[in-house]
Amino acid sequence: MNITFYGAARTVTGSCTLVECAGKQLLVDCGLPQGNDEKKIGLDLPFNAAHIDFVLLTHAHIDHSGRIPLLVKEGFNGRIFCTEATADLCSIMLADSGHIQEMEVEWLNRKLRRAGKQEQEALYTVADARQAMQLFEGYPYGERIKISEGIEIQFTDAGHLLGSSSIQLWLTENGKTRLVVFSGDVGNLDQPLVKDPVCISEADYVVIESTYGDRLHDKPEHASQQVSTEERAKGLADIIRDTFSRHGNVVIPSFAVGRTQEILYLLRVIITHKMLPEIQDIPVFLDSPLAIEATKVFSRNIEGYFDEEAMQLVRGGVNPLIFPSLTTTVTADESRELNLRKDSSVIISSSGMCEAGRIKHHLKHNLWRPESTIVFCGYQANGTLGRSILDGAEKVSIFGEQIDVRAAVKKLEGISGHADQEGLVNWLSCFKNKPKHLFVVHGEDRVAEWFAGFITKTLGLPAWAPKSGESFDLISGRLPAAHPAMLERPGRKEIKEAFDALEVVLSGVDVVVTRLREHARQLDMESKPQQSIRLADAVIRLTNDLETLRSRWDPNGKSKSPAE
Repeated sequence: MNITFYGAARTVTGSCTLVECAGKQLLVDCGLPQGNDEKKIGLDLPFNAAHIDFVLLTHAHIDHSGRIPLLVKEGFNGRIFCTEATADLCSIMLADSGHIQEMEVEWLNRKLRRAGKQEQEALYTVADARQAMQLFEGYPYGERIKISEGIEIQFTDAGHLLGSSSIQLWLTENGKTRLVVFSGDVGNLDQPLVKDPVCISEADYVVIESTYGDRLHDKPEHASQQVSTEERAKGLADIIRDTFSRHGNVVIPSFAVGRTQEILYLLRVIITHKMLPEIQDIPVFLDSPLAIEATKVFSRNIEGYFDEEAMQLVRGGVNPLIFPSLTTTVTADESRELNLRKDSSVIISSSGMCEAGRIKHHLKHNLWRPESTIVFCGYQANGTLGRSILDGAEKVSIFGEQIDVRAAVKKLEGISGHADQEGLVNWLSCFKNKPKHLFVVHGEDRVAEWFAGFITKTLGLPAWAPKSGESFDLISGRLPAAHPAMLERPGRKEIKEAFDALEVVLSGVDVVVTRLREHARQLDMESKPQQSIRLADAVIRLTNDLETLRSRWDPNGKSKSPAE
């Protein structure tokens, strides 16, 4: 009876854990590594897909489900167990992911063909995703399911996303039974639409996420979830009122699945409670084909998944996500027409970090307008366009064009899909008898390691943050545990390492400038003017970023940049 950690082991994405029991092999999640995690652990499956008998899926997010089509492509033909809503969401999300894989490899192969190199194959295709969906089986929360001799499972609401679950896994081998609980992504409290996470009281072993294991959300205390939702809706209503009074647009970059539906729900609350009586109808445009399909899935999966607050609207004959002034735009032409409108509107579009998709066009048409407002409602990763805007960049480059940032930039507070440190500790405190051991996953390297030490020190529970490929015997119980010394909160060491890295980068800036100048001298500006323009844009972006940083830390020494 073994457990092996292959994904989200001291990384945040790519969740994938192999469990072996009673002659069977099963995976809990089979997610796609993203960003730096992809570089760290790669996209290849580290096991023989044909040898896997079952997949248990905690929820539909691509970092948990995104390699299932690859698993099927490489020979898996077993059963995939999840909640009914998760299966419904995966039907659109995996197909969309397959489309992205096809488009990315098509772009790459054009470059390879021009270079005379061998073309590559897509990680998987839309057809692979559709084939994978034939293996999905959806079950309700709370039903104990025997999937094989010696293996039983049960899904419990994790409060993170529509259909998200924690999984209880009963394993029996050679007359010995162990109960392993996988937390999945534990949701934040008082979120719109979805219920709060449900406690589980018994476990021998727990696999716990640690995304925010080292921090606390900045959240005000509210008397109830309804008051919390109304306060968040009021904040959004104030932004709409101020922006419309300036005759501008409210542009909301939003993740297509989960966050978009929460924003629609807040808009429904604004309308239902008449928070903007001076605006007859609030024109809202949902400009994301995936978000439109996901919203339909949410609307089909109300019973058993929505929280009591949303169900009150449903019982009153009101759809929590749909309202008369909401318009969905599917085609590219419809999307472009939004930027020709004269009247103010709310535009919700993906991607959530502004890295791709239709949102970039809406930013191009609204960032330079002081009348408009850009509203962020989700995490913006380092290096993304969204992060640059949120951090106060004065200029950004979109489609090779320098755009002044004159619009108001706001962040809608209080919306996070993950529990913070306090929420994770509260979830762990539900166990009546202390589990034998905890495995801490789904967190950055230092965060997972630190949170394991925090659990060991504060809750008296032996915990360990496994590395990718580490395997453990669940019968013997001889497992490594974090040392309480890890409780020294991260900070001092990270600051030193950051400044050391900064010194290395600064020492190479002169070399970069010299190479850029040399490249400019070698350009054939007569026959290839576009290359010259792209190089000039790159240098201007670098100059503006450095000037923004310098002026922020030395406001008295601010000077006009060459781009101005």
